[in-house]
Amino acid sequence: MATTADDLVTLVRGFNPKTNEALIRAAYAYGERMHEGQLRHSGEPYFTHPVAVAAILAEQQLDDATIITALLHDTIEDTPASYGEVQELFGTDVAELVDGVTKLTNLQLNSSETKQAENFRKLFMAMSKDLRVILVKLSDRLHNMRTIKAMRPDKQSQKARETMDIYAPLAGRMGMQWMREELEDLAFQVLNSDARKSIMRRFIMLQKETGDVIERITTDMRKELTEAGVEAEVLGRAKKPYSIWRKMEEKEQSFSRLSDIYGFRLIVESEEDCYRVLGLIHRRWRAVPGRFKDYISQPKTNGYRSIHTTVSGRDGKRVEVQIRTRQMHDVAETGVAAHWSYRDGVRSRNPFAVDPVKWIAQLTEQFDGEDDHQDFLEAVKLEMYTDKVFCFTPKGEVIKLPRGATPIDFAYAIHTRIGSACVGAKIDGIRVPLWTRVKNGQSVEIITAEGQTPQNTWLEIATTGKAKTAIRRSLREVDRARFVKLGHELARSAFEHVGKHSTDKVLATAARALRFKHVDDLLEQLGSAEITGREVVRAVYPELGEVTGELVDRKRAVIGLEPGQSFDRAPCCEPLPGERIVGITFRGRGVTLHAIDCDRLSAYEDQPERWLDLRWHDGSHPAVYGATIDLTVANDRGVLGRICSLIGEAGANIADLNFVDRKPDFFRLLVHAELRDVAQLHSLMLTLEADSHVAALSRYRASGPAPSEGLKPEDGA
Repeated sequence: MATTADDLVTLVRGFNPKTNEALIRAAYAYGERMHEGQLRHSGEPYFTHPVAVAAILAEQQLDDATIITALLHDTIEDTPASYGEVQELFGTDVAELVDGVTKLTNLQLNSSETKQAENFRKLFMAMSKDLRVILVKLSDRLHNMRTIKAMRPDKQSQKARETMDIYAPLAGRMGMQWMREELEDLAFQVLNSDARKSIMRRFIMLQKETGDVIERITTDMRKELTEAGVEAEVLGRAKKPYSIWRKMEEKEQSFSRLSDIYGFRLIVESEEDCYRVLGLIHRRWRAVPGRFKDYISQPKTNGYRSIHTTVSGRDGKRVEVQIRTRQMHDVAETGVAAHWSYRDGVRSRNPFAVDPVKWIAQLTEQFDGEDDHQDFLEAVKLEMYTDKVFCFTPKGEVIKLPRGATPIDFAYAIHTRIGSACVGAKIDGIRVPLWTRVKNGQSVEIITAEGQTPQNTWLEIATTGKAKTAIRRSLREVDRARFVKLGHELARSAFEHVGKHSTDKVLATAARALRFKHVDDLLEQLGSAEITGREVVRAVYPELGEVTGELVDRKRAVIGLEPGQSFDRAPCCEPLPGERIVGITFRGRGVTLHAIDCDRLSAYEDQPERWLDLRWHDGSHPAVYGATIDLTVANDRGVLGRICSLIGEAGANIADLNFVDRKPDFFRLLVHAELRDVAQLHSLMLTLEADSHVAALSRYRASGPAPSEGLKPEDGA
């Protein structure tokens, strides 16, 4: 890994002899000067991080502009450097790239669902301008994950979850499979270290029992290819712990029953050799049915080409084999980044490298026009996480769909009109149910009828974001009139309950206050139980929606603090007014409140001087204190809306919803609600427990080691 300017220049010159050495050295010196005096969490000089990011990009053999951007990627945000200065010294191309990375860094991708969807849009916009922005950001994240142990435990979990949810799938979608695997494994190490250690232990035991399987199979394959006169490079490896754990989860199998934990790559000279080698492999080892994919004749959208097959030996152990040419391998390793990479000292002219502009256009076109943030987010995540199957229209046109797609997805992929009018499907000429999973190479014919509209059950059948979005939109249009009418009645009743009238002007005011474009949008959400009558009343008459009596000022909510001393609530136990509390002091940060029974207090047992005896002020508190409820509810239409209504009617505000698990019959979710006190929490939990669709509920509290420092103080505290 490069540490000095000389190291970095040597690394770059190794693949690009014509590199602008002077400019790289200038960028190194400038970045080092700008970050002087700044330290990382580990105590190292901060500039070691940009250098490491530049080295990661150099290992991918990328162009000078990308490597210089890596050296400067934090200067505009964290140092006195400005866009104009960077532009003057290193050119517009580099300045725009650095600015793009800065904007991406400022996106909080792990925030609430709505905000996350907006930021995904910005992410795709940044990608569409210049994909190298994402290449730098991915390498930045990779180095941060490699050095994550220096961060606070809570920050580690946040970064690891963000990496697993966003950056790893994005790297995979861009064709950078090695980076996806490393990011997933590093995040897995933080999020479930026990599971990873268990898999590693089992690997060691397996090697003791069976010897070096990789070396044995590699030798056998080389012998087979040499005897046939085929020149090939054979690379074998065990799959990453996270990949194995995911297979164990998906297949519900133990490690000992898992078979294909080894993978082999055969890199040959020509496309003809790929198919020749495939024949040799299948002749020597038995092919596993249904595990063959030909991505050479049907490449992935990111340019990936390879033949995949799985074979089994005499002992029944399966291994995955990938066969590709050197040029295909370059694209498989670097994905869309192959467009900027160098090989043998010159800019790559790889015929398989995808034009980034076309790739981005193809990726984003399906998300255009998505007004609903939730739909957009679901569509993006579905498309990023899935592998592809290729099937044909009756005219022979190829349609690419995610694995597990159904004829419904196929119909919507052709055109929304065809999807909405679908009444049946034929696969290879045989009539099949709409929930049938399409497979590689099948021919699909959609049967349509006039007057047909999407059904509710289609949401369970469809798997693509495009299909689900179109179905929801159609269902909303059908239900809209009914919900608007019901919303009128609910609004009238809610306002009469407080002695007011729901006139057109009052409803228009409520719609504006709640940020609806039209009154009918407000009434539709009220009728479909997505908002409550109380929320509508409060939007116009705030005083009628609050708890009666004088409220305790948040600044004086806690008794026992020094004058001017600020406080925040520990996110692990989220103490509420009415609960016994203790304060832990943090230098320069004020006091962090913990519930008296919080597990994390044990971390401060040997520091009694930091403990404060505190209590909440008596009286009514405003409903601004968050608490999290762990809920398992039936996966039925309208259940989630009703749960949200119950919470709203209890006077609590839902600040965030996080789906932890989704099963065909149940959802498990964490509901973060803003409450007055612990009594309101208990009352709310009793109300929810009484609902027939609630299978389980409990108050959620984080476990694990205590963070090393306080978090952001409460507003106004």
